[in-house]
Amino acid sequence: MRERDIIIRPLLTEKSYADIANKRYVFVVAKDSNKTEIKLAIEKLFEVQVDWVNTVNCRGKLKRMGRNEGYTPAYKKAIVQLKADSKGIEFFDSLS
Repeated sequence: MRERDIIIRPLLTEKSYADIANKRYVFVVAKDSNKTEIKLAIEKLFEVQVDWVNTVNCRGKLKRMGRNEGYTPAYKKAIVQLKADSKGIEFFDSLS
């Protein structure tokens, strides 16, 4: 898989905004990717040094509209911690 296929988009929430100052970023990633692939993709795309990667499989939520019900899509998210001597990701610098 290519780097752009592994990293789908950043996940911007209140909790992820608070961690930007600590060089910790959250991304939605491909479901079949592993921690090593995610680390290499982040390092190549953003030219930073990754310290560690944690992943979480998030199940879809049950949603109802009247008597119809269904699930939102499931996704996988990755929490990426950069090394202390690494530069930050430029996309997130304007957000913090």
